[in-house]
Amino acid sequence: MKAGFIGTGSMGAPLAANLLDQEKSLVAYDINPEATVKLAEKQARIVDSPVAVADESDLVFACMPSIESFRTVIAGDEGVIHGKQMKTFVNLGTMGTEAVAEMEETLAAKGVPMLDSPITGGVQRAWDADITVITSGPQAVYDAVEPFLKSFARDIHYVGDKVGQAQIAKVCNNIMSFTNMVIGLEALTLASKGGVDPNKVLDVINSGSGQNSATLTKIPNFVMKGNFNMEAPMHIIAKDAMLWRMESERLEVPQGVASATYQTIQQALAMGLRNGDLSEIVKVIERAADTEISKSAD
Repeated sequence: MKAGFIGTGSMGAPLAANLLDQEKSLVAYDINPEATVKLAEKQARIVDSPVAVADESDLVFACMPSIESFRTVIAGDEGVIHGKQMKTFVNLGTMGTEAVAEMEETLAAKGVPMLDSPITGGVQRAWDADITVITSGPQAVYDAVEPFLKSFARDIHYVGDKVGQAQIAKVCNNIMSFTNMVIGLEALTLASKGGVDPNKVLDVINSGSGQNSATLTKIPNFVMKGNFNMEAPMHIIAKDAMLWRMESERLEVPQGVASATYQTIQQALAMGLRNGDLSEIVKVIERAADTEISKSAD
């Protein structure tokens, strides 16, 4: 199958590059022409619309940042449903069960199956072909797409045969990740205001039972150094948190701790951090505590 890729932003670009390295050919599109420059340098064929990708590709991947862009890429005036060659569509974004079910139905009307395959792991892991893929959909579709997923994924978790099951698994992962960040920063703010070196407290946490991915890498590498460049835009984080809330309400599952994390993210938006980075959520906690964490300049 010939592959195509739509959405070559900060996450999509490395996925597309790794796919091109494996397949030796790729048709690609992004609404921002600059986002496809590196792929063009690697001899990818760059086209000017989603439908053009679907005209030349059997298998189309899409890594979209928002639900609106996801729907447009599929069903818009120049969406992939109007393409002549596409036989399978693979969603790599976090879109929630409602949107993927809607678009699965739209694609099915054209005889095109969807594989739901949201990704997790961050930008650097994406460049390293070390990303994790959570996937669900018909077994036969997964079996056909799996070799392509392996071009950019270290771990692939097939969680079920229904589109949308991967979305539930992804929002569970995301809200836990966000909560780890928030509780870690709350703990370090408490330590700092109490007169204890937060870097030393971080060492204690990371050698004890409190360690998690936020305390091991994200907080020391981005917050404590004041870099704030995890490449995790707050507006994307807010979208993912909103999708978690939709699922928890739809399924009527109490989520008290996660709800507190959701509110902290909403406070970040209210503070004007929509275009900031997830690591900047420390500013919400610091403001509430009327203090700042003592950060290293190293």
